[in-house]
Amino acid sequence: MRRRDVLRGTAVGLGVGSAGFVATRAASAHEGGGDGDGTVGGEASEGYDPLGVVDVPGAREAVVGDGRIAYVATGDGYATVDLSDPTEPRMLARRTDLRSAEEDGPLVNVQDVKVDGDTLVVAGPAHPRRNALAGVAVVDVSEPADPRERGFFPTDFPVHNCDVADGRAYLTGNDGDRNALVIVDVARDSPVELGSWSLLNEDTAWGSVESARRTLHDVTVHDGVAVCACWDAGTWLVDVSEPADTTVVGRVEAPTPGGLPAEGPAPAVTGPGNHHYATLDGSGTLLAVGKESFGVSVDDDGDGYRDRTVGGPSGVDLWDVSEPAAPVREAAVLPPTSDDPTRRGTWTTAHNLDLRGGTLYTSWYRGGVKRHDVTDPASPVEESWWHAPREASFWTAQAVTTGSDGFFVAASRGVDPVPGRLYTFPDRQGSQSAPPSLGTSSTETPSAPTADSSVTLPGFRPPTGLAAFGLGGWWLWRRSHD
Repeated sequence: MRRRDVLRGTAVGLGVGSAGFVATRAASAHEGGGDGDGTVGGEASEGYDPLGVVDVPGAREAVVGDGRIAYVATGDGYATVDLSDPTEPRMLARRTDLRSAEEDGPLVNVQDVKVDGDTLVVAGPAHPRRNALAGVAVVDVSEPADPRERGFFPTDFPVHNCDVADGRAYLTGNDGDRNALVIVDVARDSPVELGSWSLLNEDTAWGSVESARRTLHDVTVHDGVAVCACWDAGTWLVDVSEPADTTVVGRVEAPTPGGLPAEGPAPAVTGPGNHHYATLDGSGTLLAVGKESFGVSVDDDGDGYRDRTVGGPSGVDLWDVSEPAAPVREAAVLPPTSDDPTRRGTWTTAHNLDLRGGTLYTSWYRGGVKRHDVTDPASPVEESWWHAPREASFWTAQAVTTGSDGFFVAASRGVDPVPGRLYTFPDRQGSQSAPPSLGTSSTETPSAPTADSSVTLPGFRPPTGLAAFGLGGWWLWRRSHD
């Protein structure tokens, strides 16, 4: 596989259209795991199970900083967790009611935090809220047991996700217009905006595309390159080393503005799913793109009962971007599957992930967490999989230390009545000692009539049309459940 150390300075890549890829080198890795085809490493006798767990109510994103400290977004704020003994993770501090003295405060619906050295950024609200404070709190975490807020950057848009690196925060600025990546200097106590990037910088025709179809859903930053997951508009690699003069250096599965389907949110409902989360490996040459989709119940005869399910979960694509102007799709890691992939069943689509040291760490909501050996990206090998759909719905997986004696963390948002939790897992191959079913028997069986039976898909028009809430309402529902 071709490799290059740096992405910056290369020519802007030609968009890879949704109808196909520049090149494909390998077939997908097998679906699920432990089904006897020999692709799951380790022996069942190894008993692959969590090392430890700690309750963190409201848990969403979890990231790992220096000194084996995890930082967890909790909806009403954030928590710090000591991982020095991975068999007994313990909460050090929890902060809520952030900026409560502010007009329209406190900061709520916090689903994302990121850390770089002693700087933690806490973003919210994740979704639009009327008369709600929006922005990012900048926190000094040099003492993780006693974090101190040292700055705040207010925004006029919700902040769903963010990243921080080298004294700069990178915010998803979805304002319904430009949906820009906003770059902020957080090295100072009074943060200031340094620059921004938007799809409209590349082609003003993107402005005619429905805003929700080109949402900047998430961003990760690596050595001056921002990896921007732009929902149905693909993933874009943007040189942000000069925030006032950003430059696109590559993109994958990026259609032209007129290349999206005219009707409905098909990529968000059915495969291949929306571009939800993307990140580079340490070399900057392997890109992992996590996609999200789920099943939708369809009422064919209009009697209010589900007749069938359209769509299902999406997985993770691996791309060689050593030549970002000519990205090459290496392989796809497929999601685990259930017999009911709707939101009322056992939802198993890909969510946040990590790519480090030749290992891909993935979260799949109720489908659990997995590790894949991707030292040969064209042939990913599933090495471990753990899931407990009655108690855990995993939001993210992040490496802490790698190798045979290492471990990783995974945050679960919980499954009622089990609260959100932070789990630690061994960073090795192995098989779960007693894996449960991913069938509807593992969760509450969907009741009828269904609430989501009226969604119209391109090329498919059930008799009920959009009677429930229409396309605009669909997008608000979809984003509010993210």
